Amino acid sequence: MNYELSGMCQSGINVLPLPRFLAKRSDWQSFCSEEQPQNDQAEEAAPLTHEEQLEKELEDAQAVIEEQKDKYLRLSAEFDNYRKRTMKEKAELILNGGEKSISSILPVIDDFERAIKTMETAKDVKAVKEGVELIYNKFMATLAQNGVKVIETKDQPLDTDYHEAIAVIPAPSEEQKGKILDCVQTGYTLNDKVIRHAKVVVGE
Repeated sequence: MNYELSGMCQSGINVLPLPRFLAKRSDWQSFCSEEQPQNDQAEEAAPLTHEEQLEKELEDAQAVIEEQKDKYLRLSAEFDNYRKRTMKEKAELILNGGEKSISSILPVIDDFERAIKTMETAKDVKAVKEGVELIYNKFMATLAQNGVKVIETKDQPLDTDYHEAIAVIPAPSEEQKGKILDCVQTGYTLNDKVIRHAKVVVGE
C-alpha cells in the first residue's frame, strides 16, 4: 500500500494522506446526499400527464361537492328546526291567544257574582239597577281596551258593511228615509273588523 502511494507521488500525482482522503470522501458523500432532495423536487415539479390532471380535477370537484353537501345538510336541519319551532309557537298562540282578554274580563265576573249575592237580600231596586249599570259600563270599557267597539246605528244611514236590515218601515219624516230607526241587536268590531253586524230597522 505504501509502495503504491509512493509510486503515485513519484509520477507527479498529489496523493492525500489517508485521513484527509477519508474526510474528503465523506464530504463528497454529504454533497451527493444534499443534491438528492433537489433532484426529487425536480422530479415532483415535472408536469402531470393528461390522465393525472383529470384525476386531480376530479378529486378537487369531489371535495367541493362534499363541502356543499355538508352545508346543505346543515341548512336543511336548521330550517326543519325553525319550521317545527314556528308551528309550535303558532299552535300555542291559537290555543292561548285569548288569555289576555279573558284575564281582563275576570274582574267583571267577580263584580257580577257580588251583585247576584246582593240581590238576594236587597230591597232597594234602584240601587241594584245602578250597581248593574256600573258593572255593564266596566265590562264595556274592558272590551274597548281589547279593541272591541260598538257599531253606531242611531240616525245613521244604512251601511251594509256594518248593518243588516231586518225590517223596513215607513219613515216618520222625509229626513229619516233610508236611515236606521231602531237597532234590534248591537253590532261590534274588533280592531276595526266587523265581528257581528248590527241588526237594524230602516225607514223608507
